[in-house]
Amino acid sequence: MDSASSVFEPGQNCWRVDAADRVALMIDNDETFDALKPLLLSAKKSIWILAWVFDPLTRLDPDRVRKSRDPTQADRIGLILRRQAALNPALDVRVLTWDMPFPIAASQLFGPHRGAAFFAGSRVKYRLDATLPASACHHQKAVIIDGVTALVSGGDIGVDRWDDCRHLDNNPLRRLPTGRHYPPRHEVSMLVDGRAGEAMADLFIDRWRASGGDAIERPIRPEVTPWPDQLTPDLRRIPVAVARTSAEWQGRPEITECMLLHLATIRSARRLIYLENQYLTSPIIVEALAERLVEPDGPEVVTIGPARSPSYFDQMTMDSARTAAINRLREVDIHQRFSAFSAHTPKGGPIIVHSKVTIIDDRVLRIGSANLNNRSIGLDSECDLAFEARTDIERETVRAFLGRLVGHFIDRSATDVLDAMEREGGLAAAINTLDVRGGPPRRLRPAPARKLGPVQKFIADWSLGDAIAPDDAWRPWGRRARLKRDIARLTAPPPAPPERLQP
Repeated sequence: MDSASSVFEPGQNCWRVDAADRVALMIDNDETFDALKPLLLSAKKSIWILAWVFDPLTRLDPDRVRKSRDPTQADRIGLILRRQAALNPALDVRVLTWDMPFPIAASQLFGPHRGAAFFAGSRVKYRLDATLPASACHHQKAVIIDGVTALVSGGDIGVDRWDDCRHLDNNPLRRLPTGRHYPPRHEVSMLVDGRAGEAMADLFIDRWRASGGDAIERPIRPEVTPWPDQLTPDLRRIPVAVARTSAEWQGRPEITECMLLHLATIRSARRLIYLENQYLTSPIIVEALAERLVEPDGPEVVTIGPARSPSYFDQMTMDSARTAAINRLREVDIHQRFSAFSAHTPKGGPIIVHSKVTIIDDRVLRIGSANLNNRSIGLDSECDLAFEARTDIERETVRAFLGRLVGHFIDRSATDVLDAMEREGGLAAAINTLDVRGGPPRRLRPAPARKLGPVQKFIADWSLGDAIAPDDAWRPWGRRARLKRDIARLTAPPPAPPERLQP
């Protein structure tokens, strides 16, 4: 894809587009933490962390380090950061995480607040960020090393976040500090360096200052750019877009780049829209997909998400809205091009699909923190990275990653998935063929048809629990009116060009 046809519009649907010298794509936190740990240990100038939840007791290498307190091989991230800061006085170590309200903090075992106590008296600068309205959260997830290498993810640095691609029903390595086991979880991350990494450093600087922290500057780029020795880049020298969400609040403007980029890429799709996301609930996104599904020659739309949300509140609110969204898309799917799947373990248990991935054809790949709900497109702080495939090698990389992503759910190789797509004529047909052939229970199950009850329908119709802006957080009637206006404005077709006068 040449620059003239780029879907990215800096200042509109993305903040910046900067070149990445290297890009690596990682599935699940086993791979992500394996890349993160050597980056932390090799940092020379700075370690900057943005988080929704940060827990200093998070283990980065439970499959290789037997004891988390091994004096020769520290594994808990809090101890690593504290040691790195103590041993390298010139190293600037900062953590900026959301100051969660009590009920949410309790569900996260008070990890962020434990971090404040853990780093007290150390050289690590640790801040709880409470600069958003009470209804919003800071949801960006990024680690920036030496101001030039950045890891951006949908996953958090928490004690229940590690898992590997097998998503076993009972993995003894998935264990909380209390000894209790936690369920399987799926995440996806992107690692970049170069000017794209510097863009993420600039984002951290802005967030740190807005949180009330001191003014800081991006460090001078080191002679050797940090990169894990064992990690082979998937791509080199490719422009990467940074898209953000931020609510209008206390003089800071509303930023809706994440939403606008979703709409632009959905419109640009020719053959496939692949959405892997914790939530698919935003009426704006749903209507944009619906428009493509009613087209006679529009793209296939495939979504993969969790069977259900882990918390009771989300089961009542987000699961009801997700069911309504799937019902709506099935209702308009007159050409049979929409498929919604939920992910399951080898024995049929649910997997918490927490990733946020969009793949458009073999042209656009996007990974980050933004869900496909109202909060992520207007209220919470978010950050995604995306790139466009311009060459045959880049397009093949996108295809291979799609094959690896889908294949890891159903225990098939990327080649198996891509060959089946070619043979069966689409991704959903490939999934159904490969997954059924493996025998019961299915790993990717079609989302069941469900009729919402009166309470669930009311929750979904009014987007309860899913505000889009601070001024509608406690006014669902205002939210509903705004969503109707935004849908009409944002999903309307572009005006037709004026007819040329005949001479």
